[in-house]
Amino acid sequence: MTADAFRCRCVICHDYGDRDKADRMDLTIIENVQQHGWHVVMVPEDDISPGFAYTIGLSHTYDTSELAMFGLDIHAMHRILNNIGEKSAAGSVPADGQKHPDVADGHHVMLRHVDPRWYRAFFGRAIGFYRRPPFPVLQVAWPDANGRLHWEEQVEERHRQSQPQLWQPPSEHPAGIWTTEL
Repeated sequence: MTADAFRCRCVICHDYGDRDKADRMDLTIIENVQQHGWHVVMVPEDDISPGFAYTIGLSHTYDTSELAMFGLDIHAMHRILNNIGEKSAAGSVPADGQKHPDVADGHHVMLRHVDPRWYRAFFGRAIGFYRRPPFPVLQVAWPDANGRLHWEEQVEERHRQSQPQLWQPPSEHPAGIWTTEL
């Protein structure tokens, strides 16, 4: 799905009659989207999987894809997602296959389209905000120390497992930590 095909159905654009039931996090997300254009949800690593982070509000505010990133320190991912979000705010449209050499401390990242079948597993707060998938999401993939992305040949298994390959349907994704809860 492209951002162009997206019609905003978020809780800011539509009154679903349940705003009085919004929890503190939902209210914070709404406030940040209204004040800053987007919000970044940070999910810290735990005993099961690495951490991840994703945006909510870029589609609403800038009619562009939301962004998701996995496997780094959540604060580093927050910074990188904000850097790409700022590019969106300035009119740059993030797209599948696009490389960004200037958002991750001198390392390039690549954007990949996320298959909507992953949304329920990772983007619950965004579903709550937009009320229904699909809304466009791009995964921000980061390289290893040698500049190789996690799906490329000769990358170490640790790096390969640090990030999911959400452009693949869940049924085709390599088994590992990202598929254990599916």
